[in-house]
Amino acid sequence: MRLPRGTLRKSRVVSDPRETLADVLDRTVTGYAIFESQETLLLDAEGRGVVTFEDGVPVLAYHTGTDRGGPPALADLAVPGPYHVSVFELGPDDLAAAHEADDLRVPPGMPAERLGGDPALADSTRRAAPDDRGQKASETADEHSAVEAFLEDEAKITAIREQAREEARARADEWDF
Repeated sequence: MRLPRGTLRKSRVVSDPRETLADVLDRTVTGYAIFESQETLLLDAEGRGVVTFEDGVPVLAYHTGTDRGGPPALADLAVPGPYHVSVFELGPDDLAAAHEADDLRVPPGMPAERLGGDPALADSTRRAAPDDRGQKASETADEHSAVEAFLEDEAKITAIREQAREEARARADEWDF
């Protein structure tokens, strides 16, 4: 996915992507946000998540490391924070060509649910979405595809298991087990 550079409006580290999603919605930003997870920042992992917005409502998601778009891209990005987030503003015409990519589309509330874990923000986002994008029925279908995409990612599952084992060992040592 190629996007024009845009005007940088914010660049900072956040512990929760919800902050950025809520701010973009409140300010009705048209543009995109680049999310770099702690894995990318600290462990030299590859990939960034890109979410585009039209009037504050998410339209597309893409993950550069996995080259996946739509709900699977959100599953790739859904890792523990912190995140470095950069928000760029663009004109709607600058995003028109990118927004034609149906395979990268996400339902309006899905980023708030998947990245921010915030059902209230997801509902607010759905209400702000134009009528032709309030696809509640397809969000249920996309929910399954995001979960399926996550479960197909063996490396991510292995990393989660290893992290859980390390935490369990550390707690066992701490408690003299």
